[in-house]
Amino acid sequence: MEKNRDRVPLRVVFFGDSICVGQGVSLYKGWVTRIAQELDELGNRRGHEVVVVNSSINGRITRQALEDMPYHVQSGGIDVLLVQFGMNDCNYWETDRGLPRVSQKAFAANLEEIISRGRRFGARKILLNNNHPTSRTKDTFPYTELTYQDSNEEYCQIVRDLAAQLGDEVVFNDVEAYFNEQIRQGVDINECLLPDRLHLSKIGHQIYYDFLSPVIIKGVQELL
Repeated sequence: MEKNRDRVPLRVVFFGDSICVGQGVSLYKGWVTRIAQELDELGNRRGHEVVVVNSSINGRITRQALEDMPYHVQSGGIDVLLVQFGMNDCNYWETDRGLPRVSQKAFAANLEEIISRGRRFGARKILLNNNHPTSRTKDTFPYTELTYQDSNEEYCQIVRDLAAQLGDEVVFNDVEAYFNEQIRQGVDINECLLPDRLHLSKIGHQIYYDFLSPVIIKGVQELL
């Protein structure tokens, strides 16, 4: 029975939005794709297949993620689940008259339920990311005095607070803090972003890769 278990692939699922998809850059340059290749090579060295699934969708909010989760995550099985949302949840559309796409309270609750569902369906490790800073710091949302970056910072803090609350249930990756440290060391945030001042450029993807690759590789190694 143990030998049969060893032949079952270890499944790593990335569950997020366009930041995990890699919107705006070639597929092979995205941080998720590059980490997937490393995990595949790690599995080959260990003699244990590692299957990496990117179940991320551009524009997705946490409410949609919960609706999608049964098919995109739960149905295939999970050993390692990486969760990253917020850049769409924190946005404000003019048609919502000063309300965010997902309220802060609902955002926290949705993330907590995503994590709980991941655990129920087999995830032995759950990694939770917040988001990088943007350079959308001037224009305010309709009906508010908030810029996009103001709101992004608030939602990043919600993820940070939730991770502290959950403790050992998740591995928290403070992407925002890591990027801010790079900026303090002289990195230009605008060079990390595409012209939309939000999505990642090749440099931004490299920073994500440098930060997250060791964490994810370590997590998978511990399960192999």
